[in-house]
Amino acid sequence: MRPVTTLANALAAERGHLFPWGPVFLALGIGGYFTLKLEPPVWAYGLMLAGAGGALVAGRALPEGLRPLATALALVLIGLVLAGARAHWVAAPQLPFRYYGPIEGRIVYIDRSQSDRPRLTLDRVRLENTSPARTPARVRVSLHGDQSFLRPEPGMIVMMTGHLAPPQGPVEPGGFDFRRKAWFEGLGAVGYTRSPALALAPAAPGQPGLWIHRIRIALSQGIQARIPGEAGAFAAAILTGDRAGIGAETLSALRRSNLAHLLAISGLHMGLLTGFVFAALRFGLAAIPYVALRWPVKKLAAVVAMVAAAIYLALSGGNIATQRAFIMVSVMLIAVLLDRKAMTLRAVALAAYIVLLLRPEALTGPGFQMSFAATAALVAVFGWLRDHPGVQARLPGWLRPVLALVISSAVAGAATAPIAAVHFNQIAQFGLIANLLSVPVMGTVVIPAAVLGALLYPLGLSQIALEVMALAISWILGVAHWVSGLEGATSHVPTPGPWVLPLIALGGVGVIIWQSRARFLGLPVMALGFAIWAVSDRPALLISDGGEVFGLMTGAGRAISKPRGQGFVTKSWLENDGDTAPQPVAFERAGIGGQKGALEFSLSGQEFVHLSGKSAPDRLAALCRPGVWIILAARAGPARDCRLWDQTRLRQTGAIAIYEGSEGLRIETARERSGDRLWNRAGARRARRSD
Repeated sequence: MRPVTTLANALAAERGHLFPWGPVFLALGIGGYFTLKLEPPVWAYGLMLAGAGGALVAGRALPEGLRPLATALALVLIGLVLAGARAHWVAAPQLPFRYYGPIEGRIVYIDRSQSDRPRLTLDRVRLENTSPARTPARVRVSLHGDQSFLRPEPGMIVMMTGHLAPPQGPVEPGGFDFRRKAWFEGLGAVGYTRSPALALAPAAPGQPGLWIHRIRIALSQGIQARIPGEAGAFAAAILTGDRAGIGAETLSALRRSNLAHLLAISGLHMGLLTGFVFAALRFGLAAIPYVALRWPVKKLAAVVAMVAAAIYLALSGGNIATQRAFIMVSVMLIAVLLDRKAMTLRAVALAAYIVLLLRPEALTGPGFQMSFAATAALVAVFGWLRDHPGVQARLPGWLRPVLALVISSAVAGAATAPIAAVHFNQIAQFGLIANLLSVPVMGTVVIPAAVLGALLYPLGLSQIALEVMALAISWILGVAHWVSGLEGATSHVPTPGPWVLPLIALGGVGVIIWQSRARFLGLPVMALGFAIWAVSDRPALLISDGGEVFGLMTGAGRAISKPRGQGFVTKSWLENDGDTAPQPVAFERAGIGGQKGALEFSLSGQEFVHLSGKSAPDRLAALCRPGVWIILAARAGPARDCRLWDQTRLRQTGAIAIYEGSEGLRIETARERSGDRLWNRAGARRARRSD
């Protein structure tokens, strides 16, 4: 019983500081849902809710120190139910086959693809010879070729002839699952067109949900007309969320210098905007003696700042990151209205509760993880400095703001670096320098100039503020290009196993939230996560889900089986290896022999052959023999002597990873890792029908 008593005493000592643990356990339940291999039946959710209620009731019989454990169990079960309910709630048809033909729909969103092509998201979709029950609610189409006939705007009805396909699963087992992301976005098909897209009907005025989007696009176009070049595109992105005008080279420079977060309308922008409005109005009203003595100036400033945040949320497009930022600043401003401390871990926890309740799937995205990691770390560090005023008192007054800037950039960078490395496979080595040179300019010039521009617009004087903003943005872009061009600006790391980031996060949460010396137990948990990452094993062989391309790990890195084609797949493989080589370079690596259409290699003493091209099925009979593994980029019959992976089988398994071990080769498929879930059942049905 002594361990139980010790635990009860430890929890009792944390009384008053346990609230921030609530969203952590809620997140554990949500994360648990996404790791399941089988979709729970509907009745299971009822049992989970009953279990949560039972845990809360049973907790009353426990000693007071142990009652938080019952609450934690209840929150985990509630998190499971929340995630499952959300997955069922957003269910929408997914295209069950590859489609080529006429596509008609209404534009609801305009952006750019990874290949820097204009991209339209359409609803009210109509496809030829496709029943409404099988037609996706939304599709996304990239526009290739000459598209000068169309000037897209939200609400416009358009038509084109193009290709559509169901959202694809991971390019390797355990990789990023775009199919799951598309499920929660209501996206049932993606594709492209090379023929001109034509407008069937203009955007009708007053369409619900789209008039704000049209205002955004008009505002974006107006900004870019007044501020030419990349500076105007950057200004449009941070004010309206429209990134369509930003070039690929600029995006790359911002990512390599760790300044890409300046583009995302998230916590930084919302905080800078509301902070400027709050401070300007508060000090402005305080300067008027009559107002300062009779009105609650601080609370009035908080209300106006919240209204400004709501307007910014609407004009920026209201994506998930912006919604999350709005919730966070709203919680803090409401704390001001209630005469509570605005920047506390309780406020951060409350914001996390709200976000997870509304969009539990946000937990798996880098935006949620990085935003709350940075905020929680900053609140904890500056809270400690507030409680130890002697640390700053030793510094000259003019040096304290500089120290605060250095600390905030360093802490936020350290808190988000592991998350960015896990999701994006790279670490910006000089990100601290870039942020120190850019974030102050963003906060003291760019955002205030944007607010002043909005205030001066009715007077026709907004160009003055825009010119100032343009100069500041040019400085930020110059810093991005300079830092990204430095030797060793980025280092690349391989993708870790699935338990690495949860361990690092739980360890970090323990260090931040726990109040006693027990918080230092979080450090070995974090160290364990990094240790597992250091010994993470990458697959010796990767095979795409259609068999068109494979990647063999060699001493020089992964050798790719073709110099071009399947670019997204091969790029993802190399990035997950922590490898920066382009596909043509990876193709030149030694390790693969044979001739075009019949490539050969060996792995752990096993012979492999990859057959592709029109003659591949004809070559199969001569090469298929016991002990040979054959990857066939075509369909073949089931009766074979060799171990055959043809397109029929690969459609069932998805991408394949093969690992070398002391006991021979270990095979893992994307289907095995993903399991039988709502978002991939359509793919399984397609595979069964193709047999």
